[in-house]
Amino acid sequence: MIAGGKLLVDCATGVARSFGISETVIGLTVVAIGTSLPELVTSVIAAVRRQGDMALGNILGSNIYNILGIGGVTALIAPTVIPAQIVRFDNLIMLAVSAALLVIARTGYRIGRIEGLALMAGYGAYVWVVWPH
Repeated sequence: MIAGGKLLVDCATGVARSFGISETVIGLTVVAIGTSLPELVTSVIAAVRRQGDMALGNILGSNIYNILGIGGVTALIAPTVIPAQIVRFDNLIMLAVSAALLVIARTGYRIGRIEGLALMAGYGAYVWVVWPH
């Protein structure tokens, strides 16, 4: 799984760069998907086994760790400027999606197929917006 994720990221990044796609867009889409494959597999297995708490905990825990843990360690090693696009748009999307997840979770404490479809459609719309046309 790790080798497959690395291969996916390396190949997709190379293709994206050859089309002149920015590093920010590559990171927000291709790399994010490739590095999230282990979470996807773990969550799908947990869902199939009817362990919804484990699936949701894995997703939320991974995102919290990525922002706080990996973001913090990365900043300690090599402080960097956050690209303006991420500050203006992507951070707001992340906050809006987090708020939407709270609303979805509070309506019966269930994320069903309709909500899952809406979340996937939202991601598709997000990629459509950030991807250069």
